[in-house]
Amino acid sequence: MLQTDIKVFLSYLESVKQYSHHTLNGYKRDLEKLSSYLSNQDVENWKLVKEHDLRTFVNSERRRGLSPRSIQRLLSSCRTFFEFLLTEGKIQLSPAQNISSPKLAQLLPKAMDADLVQRLLDFKAKGMIEVRDKALAELLYSSGLRLSEICHLDMKDLDLKERTCVVTGKGNKTRIVPVGKKAIQAIRDWMMYRSELKQSKETSTEAIFLNNKGNRISARSIQLRLEKLCLLRGLPVINPHILRHSFASHVLESSGDLRAVQEMLGHSDIGTTQIYTKLDFQHLSKVYDKAHPRAKKGKNNDN
Repeated sequence: MLQTDIKVFLSYLESVKQYSHHTLNGYKRDLEKLSSYLSNQDVENWKLVKEHDLRTFVNSERRRGLSPRSIQRLLSSCRTFFEFLLTEGKIQLSPAQNISSPKLAQLLPKAMDADLVQRLLDFKAKGMIEVRDKALAELLYSSGLRLSEICHLDMKDLDLKERTCVVTGKGNKTRIVPVGKKAIQAIRDWMMYRSELKQSKETSTEAIFLNNKGNRISARSIQLRLEKLCLLRGLPVINPHILRHSFASHVLESSGDLRAVQEMLGHSDIGTTQIYTKLDFQHLSKVYDKAHPRAKKGKNNDN
């Protein structure tokens, strides 16, 4: 009975909510843990699960060494599942509704300074691979794309004349993002090599970015190529997500338009985007501490 309802729930997430394979696997792991625990307690029906049972389960996972972040994810999976059962009329009350998640230390996303981004991207690319890598990095920073989003871009998604790109993000939601002039030029440079590569390899893929075999480039390859680009430019190694964070913080710093940044990033909840206001405030605090006469630490300040 427990496993049957979990399978129905996962099928709902896949077909109706259109969650990714990775997300579905996360829910499956969490709920199978809960199911196994309840079976060992001779609980065979979700109607019989009480708040005390769920708290005991979570505490047992905590004692096993599960981190606060993992506990938070586990509880989130349970809440969503029990809400589904409630909607389906399988239970009368959710045992998870009064259980709070552990508080996490809020980690601000890492972002590169604008001058470091300039050092990374301002170079004359030579050869097919370098030209492609520069176009990838320029587009990641220009439009704040996720790694998965840039991997799945097809030729039809890009409008070089209008300088826009149609992006399919989480939950198969699409958005249109602007593409900067330098990114457009880098992509134009890559298109010449791409055409030659497609002709020589006779591939049918419509992907914008290809590997040297003429196939769609993988996420792992993009990560490795960006690392190599950093090393060649004498910079600390970064990942594609840092370019996305840099895009968000730099646009917000210049415009102050949180809603616009939210739309460009594809965040469904503006609360997710608001973390960049804290990142921006950190920058302002440093400027203040260095510049304001009453904030400076001098020899006479402690008299």
